[in-house]
Amino acid sequence: MLKVLLFSILLLLGLFGSQWLPGIVGATYASVGDVIRVLTMTGLSFIMIRVGYEFNIDKSNLRQYGWDYVVALTAASFPWLFATAYFVFVLLPPDTWQTMAAWQETLLAGRFAAPTSAGVLFAMLAAAGLGTTWLFHKARILAIFDDLDTVLLMIPLKMLMVGLAWQLGLIVVIMAAMLAIAYVFLHRVRIPVTWPWVICYAAGIALGSELVYKGSKLIDESVPIHIEVLLPAFVLGCIMAYPRHSQSAVDGEAHLHAEIETPAEKRVATVIAAVFMVLVGLSMPKILNADLAVQGGATAAAVEPTLHAGGAPAAEGIAGEVGKARDIGRLTAAQPAMAWPALIAHVLILTVLINLGKMFPAFCYRKEAHWRERLAVAIGMWPRGEVGAGVLVISLSYGIGGPIVTVAMLSLALNLLLTGVFIYVVKRLTRPLPAYADIAA
Repeated sequence: MLKVLLFSILLLLGLFGSQWLPGIVGATYASVGDVIRVLTMTGLSFIMIRVGYEFNIDKSNLRQYGWDYVVALTAASFPWLFATAYFVFVLLPPDTWQTMAAWQETLLAGRFAAPTSAGVLFAMLAAAGLGTTWLFHKARILAIFDDLDTVLLMIPLKMLMVGLAWQLGLIVVIMAAMLAIAYVFLHRVRIPVTWPWVICYAAGIALGSELVYKGSKLIDESVPIHIEVLLPAFVLGCIMAYPRHSQSAVDGEAHLHAEIETPAEKRVATVIAAVFMVLVGLSMPKILNADLAVQGGATAAAVEPTLHAGGAPAAEGIAGEVGKARDIGRLTAAQPAMAWPALIAHVLILTVLINLGKMFPAFCYRKEAHWRERLAVAIGMWPRGEVGAGVLVISLSYGIGGPIVTVAMLSLALNLLLTGVFIYVVKRLTRPLPAYADIAA
C-alpha cells in the first residue's frame, strides 16, 4: 500500500497545484493548460494501451459482456441522475422545477458525477497489488464500459445545448468502427509492445486527438469533434498480438504478457502512472473562485476540457452560440447565496449520493464472486478524476455557475482526495477471502 499512498500524495500535490498555478502563470496559463492536457492524455493513453493489451474476451460467450454493459450503464447513469435530482430539488428554488432551463443546466452539470476515472483506478489497483485478481478484471471491463457510456450520454446533452449537428453522428460512427476493429483484430496485429514504443503510440494518439479537435474548429467552432483518447488507446492495446511462443505455452495466461512483465517495464509503468497522478490533479479546474458565475468563462478558456467526448465545446466557441443557448446560465441568478457551513454540508451529501449511485455492481455477479469482492468492485468504481473535471469545465463554458457548480467541483475534489482511502478499503475487503467453493449461498 506504500505505492497507493505515494500516488495519493501525488494526486493531492497536483490538485493543490491546479489552484495556485493559474495565479502564478497569469495570462499564459491557457498555453500551460494545453500542455497539461496533452501530457495527461498521453499518460492516460499509455495506461489504456497496456490495459487493452492485457484485455481478452471469450468470443464464444459474448452474452456475459452484454450484462457487464448493463451493469456499467447503471454505474454511469445512477450517480448522474442522483446529482441532477439533488441540484434541482435541493439547490434550486421550487418555482424553477418546471422549467426546461433548470433541467438543461443540471443534467449537464450533474454529468460530472458519472464517469469513473479509468486511468486512476487501474493505476491504483495495480499499485495495491490487485492486478491479477477477479476484482481487477471485472473493474477493468466495467470502468471501460462506464467511460464509453459517459461519451455516448454526452451526445444527447450536447444536442440539448446547441441542437442537432453532423459532428455528433460522426463521433458515434467512429466509436462503433473502433469497437468493431478491436473485436475483429483482437490480438492479431504484430507490432512492438515494449515501453518506448507504447510511449510513442500514446503520444501519437494524444496529439492526433488534439489535431482532430483543432482542425474541426476551423469547420465549425461551436461543435468541434472530440475523440477521447481512452477508446483509441484501448483499441490499439486490444489489437496488439501476443508473443508467438505464448500461443503454445501450457499455461498460456502466464506467458501472454511476459514482454511487459520485466522489471524495466514495471519501473517505467510505475513512473508514468505517478506522473499521471500529478497531471490529473493539475487538470482540475480552479474550485475556489469568488464568483464562478462571472469567472466560469475565463476558467474554461484557461483549462480546456480534458473530456474529449461527444462534441464537448471549446470555451471560446460558446460565444457564437448565444442565440441557440440563450437560456443557458439564467438559473445562476436564481440560486440562493450559500454560507460555507451549508456549502460543506451539500458537498458531503452530494458525495455520498453519487457514490451510492455506483453501488449496483455489489448486487450482481453472485455466481462469480464472494459478496466482499462484489462490494469491492462497486467501491472501486468510486474514483473520479480528469473526465469529471472536463464535464464541469464544459458546464462553465456554457455560463452555468453559482452554488451548483461550486458544490459539484468541491465534491469532485473530495472524491479525488479520497481515492487512496477507497483503494485501501478495496484492499481490505479482498484480503483474505475464503475459497469460492466455501462461499455460502
